Amino acid sequence: MKRPFASIVFAYAAGLLLAQLFNPPLTALFIISAGILLAALAVKKLRPFLVWPLLALLGWANLESRTTVISPTDLRAVVGSQPVLATLRGVLVETPRLKIIKIDGEETWRSLARIRTSALGTNDKFQPATGEVLAITPGILGPEFFAGQPVELSGVLARPAPPLADGLFDYPNYLATRGIYYQLKTDSTGNWQLCQPASTFLPVTDRFLNWSRRTLALGLPAEDEPLRLLWAMTLGWRTAFTGDISEPFLRAGTMHMFAIDGLRIALLSGMIVALLRVFRVARAWCGAIAIPIIWFYTAATGWEPSAVRASVMMTIVLGGWALKRPGDLLNSLAAAALIILVAEPRQLFQASFQLSFFVMLVIALMLPPLNKFFDRLLRIDPLLPIELVSWWKTKLLKAARITLRYFGLSLAAWLGSLPLSAKYFHLLSPVSTLANVVAVPLGTLALMANLGALLCGTWFPWATELFNHAAWFLMVAMTWVSEQATRLPGAYCYVPEPSFLTIALYYAVLIAAFSGWFKTRRRLAGGIALLLVIAGGYFWQWQSTRGETDLTVLPLSGGHAVYVDAAGRANDWLINSGSETSVELTLKDFLRAQGVNHLPRLVLTEGDLRNCGGAISLDKLFGVDELWTGTTRFRSETYRKTVAAYEKPVDRNRQMNYGDTIGPWQVLFPDTTNTLAKAADKTLVLRSDFAGTKILLLSDLSRASQSDLLSHTNADLRADIVITGLPDEGEPLCNALIEAVAPKVIIIADANLPAKYRAPETLEQRLAQTKIPVLYTRTSGAVKITTDKTGWKVGTMDGRTFEGGENLQKQK
Repeated sequence: MKRPFASIVFAYAAGLLLAQLFNPPLTALFIISAGILLAALAVKKLRPFLVWPLLALLGWANLESRTTVISPTDLRAVVGSQPVLATLRGVLVETPRLKIIKIDGEETWRSLARIRTSALGTNDKFQPATGEVLAITPGILGPEFFAGQPVELSGVLARPAPPLADGLFDYPNYLATRGIYYQLKTDSTGNWQLCQPASTFLPVTDRFLNWSRRTLALGLPAEDEPLRLLWAMTLGWRTAFTGDISEPFLRAGTMHMFAIDGLRIALLSGMIVALLRVFRVARAWCGAIAIPIIWFYTAATGWEPSAVRASVMMTIVLGGWALKRPGDLLNSLAAAALIILVAEPRQLFQASFQLSFFVMLVIALMLPPLNKFFDRLLRIDPLLPIELVSWWKTKLLKAARITLRYFGLSLAAWLGSLPLSAKYFHLLSPVSTLANVVAVPLGTLALMANLGALLCGTWFPWATELFNHAAWFLMVAMTWVSEQATRLPGAYCYVPEPSFLTIALYYAVLIAAFSGWFKTRRRLAGGIALLLVIAGGYFWQWQSTRGETDLTVLPLSGGHAVYVDAAGRANDWLINSGSETSVELTLKDFLRAQGVNHLPRLVLTEGDLRNCGGAISLDKLFGVDELWTGTTRFRSETYRKTVAAYEKPVDRNRQMNYGDTIGPWQVLFPDTTNTLAKAADKTLVLRSDFAGTKILLLSDLSRASQSDLLSHTNADLRADIVITGLPDEGEPLCNALIEAVAPKVIIIADANLPAKYRAPETLEQRLAQTKIPVLYTRTSGAVKITTDKTGWKVGTMDGRTFEGGENLQKQK
């Protein structure tokens, strides 16, 4: 077998995927594995066949043993699913790291710490408890809290909140792939205290990091953004990244420069080996010196998974070179993957693991044929004597060959990361190849300058300062290149998350193409036929769903937005924007996850801050073609500023009048005879008809407005689904209005916080008496409504579904 580890890791990974889908008892897995092992030992002829299911079962059992609740002291068995006010005792797994959060332009700092729990206290009674917890604390913890310290802290212990809507970051899943199922939120750093016996000896890795940050800042005037980015790139200091800072690098596809990955480890290894070879150190001794230094660097930067993967890979490659063994990149890659997945099988489901190995796999397959093509393209005529070739032509061809090879490397890396970037970041960045051709050399030089500064340290301060200034300039240049690259036409766009099947088919085709599978005519013809069948399947899927319209009710901290995704982006609508904070923290990411790059229409149904405060920010982020408002002139300063901003330099403000039908929307309120004194009582009421499904949007209609709507409107109010927020005064949906609308499903857009926008118990009891299904977004999360010619379907983030059409209704 030419590459044995490739087949082994494939079978083992198949078992890990099975463990995600099926969860049989661990005992059953061990019995089946033991039976197959005994059969393989007893029957020699069966061994080549039984080894593969055995490997899959080993992977399956390994992952199950990490995720199944086995011990009675497991936090999942002790705490359950409800939040509790608790005191934890345990040990810090790592030194707490800082996170900067920017809200409304202001920086706030939080401390995040992983704690290996030993005891859990509730009501002043402690009991044994095991498992890791992520503690989140406002402010900066003192220097006495570092890895290995025994600590006690109090706060609210709960499972992480699930994503509010489809496409938003799944934080519980992110933590679960790291073995964390609970987080503890404390009020302040005062909730922390050290237990005895506490240590006063700071770990060597922490002291190295502190010294490194001071050294890399030597000679620089201030701790500014470029310096923080240099700390991130060289030392894995993740505190540097806020949304505003990381966004240009994500869009340009240069964010990988800030991960402690293969580039960092390879460069460090190359510098060490090159230095040792200058002094004529033997290969074996080079490996013996370089490998421990690599692992110390990995430990010092916090045992980042990407750094561990790169170190395992470099240990295999460097060890083979030191022992003068022939190398095979694909086999080494598979061996590294196997070692990592045996040690921690949950890494297979981490985005960084998938990106690292698929990018390296595509590079290993794609780069050799690309380099051969470039060499043939730029080769000198072999029949021409070398003496007749001018020196400048030789130099020019050599420079062109290096540039094209580097371009090929960037192209292979982009193709290798393309579907995973779409899945995890919802980004497609065609500019990535071009941006990396320039940005990666700049980043590499900056990294080399930083490593030079660390080598010189404080014993050669003049050289250290020179290296630091060079690294600072190179980081500024790399940032500028990334920002400018994103401004090119078609540089990037946001796309919906591709399905697992789409990602699998993409990599299967790419691997088959560059591994030489299509070399024979028969295979090529079969491959083309298969691709045509796959394309036909996707076309059928598109054709069958193109008539669907999706409406998502997105709760936004007391306000709510309704996003209408119709056939064709030009027919999309957004009803309300939420506050500026809601746009920044929730709505922006939600729209991008749906593949929205531009908004054709925004409707503001009311003028309060919680529903329209983010409209200007939304325009800056996406660009809005038209702003639709009602005839009511709200006194809210935010509303007035918003309307004024959309009227200049080009008037994009459009007015919805009573009785108008604009697109799918009919305006039902307020009418021209409305005599209510308060502007807040004159919010827009809209009704839509999507393929026969009627949806009524009541905004935050007050009790007085409900009475006026019932008494003055001549329109038919009946609807299949009604969506309403909570008015400032009174309750939504009085009984008379419910009777007039006769909905099949009611959606109440409320929130846990602020508490005044939580549906009161009296409202819940009254609506429960109607026997109509009622969905409260504080518990259900976002609600998605899908309509087509066959009817409608309502789905919530907590798994409930309702269907209707042709007087048919059922709940699943």
